Amino acid sequence: MSDTPVSHPLALGPVAPPASTVDGFVQEFLNNLNFRQGVALSTSSDNDRYLALAETVRDYLMARWLEDQRRQHERQAKGVCYLSAEYLLGRQLDNNLLASGLNEIATEALASCGIDIDELRRLEVEPGLGNGGLGRLAACFVDSLATMSVPSIGYGIRYEFGIFRQTFVEGQQAEQPDQWLAMGSPWEFPHPEAAQTISFGGHTETYDDGGTQRTRWIPAWDVQAVPYNYMVPGYRNGRVNTLRLWSAEATNAFDLRTFNSGEYSEAVRAQTFASNISKVLYPEDSTPQGKELRLQQQYFFVAASIRDFLDRQLAEGFDLKNLPERVIFQLNDTHPVIAVPELMRVLVDERGLDWAEAWEITRQCFAYTCHTLLPEALEVWSVDLLGRLLPRHLEIIYRINEEFLLAVREQFGDDEMRIRNMSIIGEHPERSVRMAYLATVAGAKVNGVAELHSQLLRDKVLPDFAEFFPGKFTNVTNGVTPRRFLRLANPALSSLISDTIGSGWETDLDRLKELEPHAEDPAFRAAFAEVKAHNKDRLRDELMLRDGLVVGEGHLLDVMVKRLHEYKRQMLQVLHIVTLYEGVQSGRVKASDITPRTFIFGAKAAPGYAMAKRIIHLINAVGSVVNNDPRVEGRLKVLFPPNYNVTLAERVIPAADLSEQISLAGKEASGTGNMKFALNGALTIGTDDGANVEIRELVGDDNFFLFGMTEPEVAALWAKGYRPSEFYQGNEDLRRAMDLIASGAFSGGDRSTFEPIVSNLLYDDRFMVLADYGSYLQAQRTVDAAYADQDAWTRSAILNVARCGFFSSDRSMRDYIERIWHTPPSL
Repeated sequence: MSDTPVSHPLALGPVAPPASTVDGFVQEFLNNLNFRQGVALSTSSDNDRYLALAETVRDYLMARWLEDQRRQHERQAKGVCYLSAEYLLGRQLDNNLLASGLNEIATEALASCGIDIDELRRLEVEPGLGNGGLGRLAACFVDSLATMSVPSIGYGIRYEFGIFRQTFVEGQQAEQPDQWLAMGSPWEFPHPEAAQTISFGGHTETYDDGGTQRTRWIPAWDVQAVPYNYMVPGYRNGRVNTLRLWSAEATNAFDLRTFNSGEYSEAVRAQTFASNISKVLYPEDSTPQGKELRLQQQYFFVAASIRDFLDRQLAEGFDLKNLPERVIFQLNDTHPVIAVPELMRVLVDERGLDWAEAWEITRQCFAYTCHTLLPEALEVWSVDLLGRLLPRHLEIIYRINEEFLLAVREQFGDDEMRIRNMSIIGEHPERSVRMAYLATVAGAKVNGVAELHSQLLRDKVLPDFAEFFPGKFTNVTNGVTPRRFLRLANPALSSLISDTIGSGWETDLDRLKELEPHAEDPAFRAAFAEVKAHNKDRLRDELMLRDGLVVGEGHLLDVMVKRLHEYKRQMLQVLHIVTLYEGVQSGRVKASDITPRTFIFGAKAAPGYAMAKRIIHLINAVGSVVNNDPRVEGRLKVLFPPNYNVTLAERVIPAADLSEQISLAGKEASGTGNMKFALNGALTIGTDDGANVEIRELVGDDNFFLFGMTEPEVAALWAKGYRPSEFYQGNEDLRRAMDLIASGAFSGGDRSTFEPIVSNLLYDDRFMVLADYGSYLQAQRTVDAAYADQDAWTRSAILNVARCGFFSSDRSMRDYIERIWHTPPSL
């Protein structure tokens, strides 16, 4: 899946640079430093050296990348176009050194030039092109597709600032622009010559085309989508796929006449307006302007991607009736679903296919992954907005819905309530397009991302559709790439694994099962414990250097890192911390009786999510008090390093002892952090939610701390009538903890600061924090007892690693290929 290569009798293919030897790497590095950066080694800055190093690694990969593009264009094998609004990539240098096998050569080569490669590693700013699990999952998937030699292109948006950079001001979250491009990005290749024109607004008109009535869209304005290509190397297999991110620019960026008249701002207004589309990830959408910008973003990148594929990836003269045999467009959540009417528009309006032909093609070319169970997370767009911004697409959606509802009536009769429930067009609270419904109707397959999630998707979220489309719904449990989240993030554990079972497990994670017998070996347990202690020291150094935070010596590291959302229930852990602290503060508990713990949080709240931001403020306030109270004797620490990202995750996850996966049962689709922690030897305290269910089944109840209601119990309590105040009144520990928060103890005596949180828990508590508190506290006491036996804890940690090979993203890709895509490797 590649751009058409230029043919020339002498173009026999690119030749790899001689970077595969130390001397060759030195020569290429110095060439890049001299001739690309324009500096001598003696006068170069650290950034010059980093850029030259990156370019040397990039050049090594480029030869195979270009060859893979040529071969794919020649073979036209079926491949995957992964459409995702997020790609949380992490740093590229280490990943590309690992994939290419150049790490030792590069280290030695730079050392011969008097350069410490670790100093250059720290200079790389990771692209903030994702918010959390969704974006990191997309990055894991494209890594696995390359490693498995499956032809693919990842399509997304090159956000100029990406997700915001999080700082804390007096404990409260403050958002700053993430200027990840400020010092240049050596990993991207801009191609303005391959820009696509993307249109918006205007109106439609019908016309006669040789006796056939057709429709054309007359747009009001347009922008240019400029592609920036990134290499996605497979792990030491020579395969290099492509990630293509689109940046928005004005079609007429500069008005010289206006500029010469002195109206300088007006002269560049078009460029400013266009660039807003790719300015930031998930612009605040509490305003009509914000909603419109989000829809612009979504259409912008999928329209550019579909046109790019049809125009540049298909062979000349390709018969579009065969498109399903050439590509599958995977919709990563609802953000790219506007691609469905866009492909229909292109096929019918621009390529001249009749409606039935186009619909037959379209419904085979898309598959939809749903990542949520929360109704509010299933995107809807008002008819007014969609009709104003994309009038032709709204007409197409109306026709798709009309024909779909006719089929529903044929199967179910005139059941008006069912028809209303299944209509792509919702009527309340305003007339709107339900994008998850559109994706379900159009997709060849719909998948959830964990066994429980897929079951609830069929039974509770989209039950009428599951009945209407038997066989359309399936499950693909998420996974994570072992290359980044074991091999790169945890080199000490990776070495221990390789020394014990040999190499090759990085691409066959099921081989971790071979570690299981070694859990009974005292020498192996001692070595494993030494690795964990090393990783804690590494994290301790990192947090001190990065944020001036102190991790307690000899502490259990209790970690909760994920997006800040009420359903993820960071508040439950806060209540546990406050309970422990209140016991000491009130004199009821001796500090010496508490298991020493450092609680580490990492989370960003959406800028407009007021309650989530209040919870961040409370966590920091609790930490400020607990960390500085001498009565605690340093046995409790609460740390919240700002701006949690992939780079920090690679330090935090290997060091963790306890992984907090405590969402209300039935609310978390899957999770991937839970998998990363288990694979790195942390034990999980969690509910039976998302992929926690599968983790617990694999590692065993003895190696997992289960608590909380099951999903049916949650549903039953809601049906009965949940009254959170009854749990507050019925549990003394809970009452003491909440009263301490309400008293102003963590806000300098100001009772109003955290009153909204307390009131929310007492009178709303949508995610049943208070109902699960008692069970959670009991599970935490079990954690304390288990941690007291360090040898037994280490054995459980080893079994978590050994039994979680299932959670490789390579396995996820095999499931997608078998159940949905049918895209074999192309060697």
